[in-house]
Amino acid sequence: MPRAFLVVMDSVGCGAAPDAADFGDEGANTLLHIAQACAAGQADEGRSGPLRLPHLDALGLGAAIRLASGLDAPGLGAEPQGHWGAATEVSRGKDTPSGHWELAGVPVPWDWHYFPRQRPAFPPDLVQAVQDAAGTAGILGNCHASGVPIIEELGEEHIRSGWPICYTSADSVFQIAAHEEHFGLQRLLTLCETLAPRLHAMKVGRVIARPFVGAPGSFRRTGNRRDYAMLPPAPTLLDWAQAAGRVTHAVGKIGDIFAHQGITRLHKGPDDAALADHLSRLVDEAEDGALVFANFVEFDSLYGHRRDVAGYARTLERFDGWIGALLPRLRPDDLLILTADHGNDPTWRGTDHTRERVPVLAHGRGAGGIGHVAFADVGASVAAHLGIPARPPGRSFL
Repeated sequence: MPRAFLVVMDSVGCGAAPDAADFGDEGANTLLHIAQACAAGQADEGRSGPLRLPHLDALGLGAAIRLASGLDAPGLGAEPQGHWGAATEVSRGKDTPSGHWELAGVPVPWDWHYFPRQRPAFPPDLVQAVQDAAGTAGILGNCHASGVPIIEELGEEHIRSGWPICYTSADSVFQIAAHEEHFGLQRLLTLCETLAPRLHAMKVGRVIARPFVGAPGSFRRTGNRRDYAMLPPAPTLLDWAQAAGRVTHAVGKIGDIFAHQGITRLHKGPDDAALADHLSRLVDEAEDGALVFANFVEFDSLYGHRRDVAGYARTLERFDGWIGALLPRLRPDDLLILTADHGNDPTWRGTDHTRERVPVLAHGRGAGGIGHVAFADVGASVAAHLGIPARPPGRSFL
């Protein structure tokens, strides 16, 4: 039976979505602006010269950027050898769950709750609930922040007081950072698990545990992050596959994003290199008829939010090498789809995701342009390849 590999390049957008202006993102274009910066010699830290993505470009990456934005990305002009297109999201968000759920066939039917950009950001009753669950007299943070800077700012006070560091972002999230040794990893996870139902009832998409270690001046986050996500509002591609008796493999944070629903086996690691090893191994080991669903997060978490153009370019080039090594080892009846969940233009203002179309690159079912498609069409196409029933609204483009 055919197998399918659905790989999400987290935040690798390819041009502003039609409604980008509603999000303040008109003109954002993650891939185009990185390629332009590389061509202009403005992204030479740890690399140099034009952006080099020969394998992704051969699958249609440059063509997808042109389709999405009408603009040519320097160095990405190959004649596509796979199916290629650009997908547009209908869910009213530019966040990880919305993008992934819709790629898996289920658009989000509600508006997420977002915390205001003020300090304090959280209502008193929520703060009290955190204190009660943590057994502390207060919390730290209570604001919009990026994870690494707020740990650097408040980590020492956290160790001294024992109070958890609570913060949010432009996404619908409630994040708690705590030191693995001084606060306790299991205590942090239990705290987040306890609070998750309350936050989910508010339509806050995720409660995220952000453990860290080290001392003042050398704090670092660990690989023990845990996301407590809301359940998708309907069965997703993962559930469809399981219902059809197929094995499903979740690589990276896919398990957390889907609240561990519809997943047979979970494969996690401390970084994208470890996830690439898992994906490579599964090319050899995944069962007939299996679905492998992977997320590579470092484009977004390490470089997009930090507005690090050179780091993002380095990661794209490294990922291109991983894909290049993978392609010759796929079986003749395998399908590989590479896509993204939203944008995070590292040249853009602020530190938030950007509302963008995303590339859709398919290897294993011939070649040709598929045009503009919906996010949900990706899940429907994977289901069609696997020969399993899919639910509306997606339609297969294969």
